[in-house]
Amino acid sequence: MSNRVLCFGEALIDFLSTGNAEDDGLKLPSFRQYPGGAPANAAVAVAKLGGDARFAGLVGNDKFGDFLAEALVRYGVDISLLGRHETAPTSLAFVHLDDTGDRSFSFYRDGGADTLFDAAAVDNSWFENTAILHLCSNTLTTPQSAEATLEIADRALEANVTVCVDVNLRHNLWPQGKACKETVMCLVSKAQVLKFAKEELEYLAGAGTAQFIDMLLNLGCQLVMVTDGGNPVTAYTGRRSLTLQPPRVKVVDTTAGGDGFIGGLLYRIAKSGLESLLADEALLKQALIFAIACGALAVSRPGAFPALPVLAEAEDFSAQLGVQFAAKAFNDIAF
Repeated sequence: MSNRVLCFGEALIDFLSTGNAEDDGLKLPSFRQYPGGAPANAAVAVAKLGGDARFAGLVGNDKFGDFLAEALVRYGVDISLLGRHETAPTSLAFVHLDDTGDRSFSFYRDGGADTLFDAAAVDNSWFENTAILHLCSNTLTTPQSAEATLEIADRALEANVTVCVDVNLRHNLWPQGKACKETVMCLVSKAQVLKFAKEELEYLAGAGTAQFIDMLLNLGCQLVMVTDGGNPVTAYTGRRSLTLQPPRVKVVDTTAGGDGFIGGLLYRIAKSGLESLLADEALLKQALIFAIACGALAVSRPGAFPALPVLAEAEDFSAQLGVQFAAKAFNDIAF
């Protein structure tokens, strides 16, 4: 059985705020350059845990594109499907941190290389020896990349590859200033594994979040996860749910928290197989605890790629959390 994870989407530069310096009475913000982009982060998360990760996407033929390619290779990600656009630049994101380590973004992405990926570049060979395809919603913000994203999801389903979607809404990337629910749902409806932040779920579902989750499960999604920062994570599978409280850690930078979580889960799904995890509640619980451990470790360090944990520390922290969560069990739910 193949255990490769293919992540498609944006690889971009995160300029992370490191404070201010004063010069001639001016406060001058300082930023440090980090590699990032949610799908790229997920690929690195899998690779740093020892998994087989491949990244597909498009960056500029510029110094920033060189930096991203080198960083992905540094962490063991296969970049054979990473293209270089001859004229469009690599996208940039400036990450502003508040006193609690939470972030806000300023994106410089209009006309960026990652928004110009063409569906014609997708080939069935992408899905050979691949267990899971991982996608996010930020490639839906322009018609060209949205067409490519949905084509990739359809090709994966035809090849019997599990489709995982981390919704990961960034409203300020959409032309109208808000994510198009219809477009996002076109992707969400194709996934067997879904991750929402609580506010993303509420945005898409409106008032009826329980009914919305029920609809997703009826559409064929097999595992729905809802995160809420440092608040409890809830997983829904069939008609059962499990809620787990993430550990308290000193938060330095939340940039890679969600990607660390989903990367840990992708690693465990690829290792065990989604059907095996869903058939064994103890195994699924262990996988969720492992994912929570990965996310918690990631937010305790700055940046994205460097913050993501390696296997030994993730397993050690996961084992500590396993003792804490020993009494937690799946519960029957009624929508």
